[in-house]
Amino acid sequence: MRYRILSLMAFLAFAGAATAQQKWSLPMCIDYAMKNNISVKQIDLQTKIAELVLRQSKLGQIPSLGFSAGPSYNSGRSQDPTTFSLSTQSYLSANMQLQSSADIFNWFSKRNTIAANEWELQAARANTDKLKNDIALSVANIYLQILLAMEQEEIAGVQLQQSKAQLSNTRKLVDAGNLPELNAAELEAQVARDSSTVITAKGAVTQNILSLKAYMALDAGAPFEIDTPPVDRIPLEKIADLQPETVYTTAMANMPQQQFNNFKLRAAEKNSLVAKAGMFPVVTLYGSLGSGYANYFNTPNGFPKSDPFFPQLNRNFRQTVGLNLNVPIFNGNNARTNYLRSKIAIQNQELQQTLDNQTLKQNIYQAYNAAVIALEKYNAGKKTLETAERTFNFAQKRYDVGMMGTFELITNQNNLFSARLQNVLNQYDYVFKMKVLEFYKGQGLKL
Repeated sequence: MRYRILSLMAFLAFAGAATAQQKWSLPMCIDYAMKNNISVKQIDLQTKIAELVLRQSKLGQIPSLGFSAGPSYNSGRSQDPTTFSLSTQSYLSANMQLQSSADIFNWFSKRNTIAANEWELQAARANTDKLKNDIALSVANIYLQILLAMEQEEIAGVQLQQSKAQLSNTRKLVDAGNLPELNAAELEAQVARDSSTVITAKGAVTQNILSLKAYMALDAGAPFEIDTPPVDRIPLEKIADLQPETVYTTAMANMPQQQFNNFKLRAAEKNSLVAKAGMFPVVTLYGSLGSGYANYFNTPNGFPKSDPFFPQLNRNFRQTVGLNLNVPIFNGNNARTNYLRSKIAIQNQELQQTLDNQTLKQNIYQAYNAAVIALEKYNAGKKTLETAERTFNFAQKRYDVGMMGTFELITNQNNLFSARLQNVLNQYDYVFKMKVLEFYKGQGLKL
């Protein structure tokens, strides 16, 4: 038993450690955000409302059925509820009625209402997908910003260690009288600046992590560590395979915004037919079953009339069935105005669809152009970095033999530091812009 308890404790400790050491990949972050982001939950509620509206419109095809009943006391001259003759006697009565009605023909108003609500539900779901897409892009952007900030922190750390090593070597030479104190003072100032840069880089990492947690609706104080794939191993499509016209054609069929507009347009067309039906007659079938009971108090002999309840209901039982024709002749032009407004709504939705399609195409062409420019900057930055590394190596050698001053060495070191930072920035900028193009092409977001 003791062995089992110890084994269980060890297992739980291992499981807890594994959970604590879990690293969040980009797909995990996106999936968590989809399930927990408050905005997504709110828009999901709108989808549920659309589902309820659709369900209600379908149930509206079923004939209505209602039952009414109620007792009353009557005094003075009134109509007998069972014989329908005038009477001055006081009596207690009760009336019961079961009634139903159904539209026989309403110019397909209910059918088109159901169709419109079905398209509205599809539009609501597409709108949810659009929000999820926006959040996924934001999560991916912040995720890459974290990776970039970590790279910058690492580069700043290397810079700081180099400055400290140079200061240590210079301090020994100064103490030996081979170099002036100014050299050490300049390097001490450089170490201070590099330390500040490291602190700033760490702060950027923390700030970006907090931003990512906010999108994921994750507790700001919860332990959090992301997976850090090397940027040069992130898979990317070839820029030649992401031509903007091809990407646009694919996006038109897959992007939620375009699907949303299409669904809204179809819903508007069906709603227009519903509004048109309001200008035509409606034929309704109705029927009812009813009965009544009356008990008189001041009868001619002074005694209340005692007629049993159920026999009266059986004797007074009545049935009604009929047709009703409702013809709209004049209602302040409301029906025609509603129809004309529905036609304008269709035109407005068509314009919105055209505008969003134009915006999508513009965004894709801009994203492609930005990716091309980012690639060119990245390639140019690599050459700049190679040049800065060679220049610094030469400067270091000249400094070591006393042929270059500390200020010139620090300048070359800072130039190398700036080139490294810019190279990393260019690389991540290129990766993100390529991921945006891949996203438009329908390939999702993956690192």
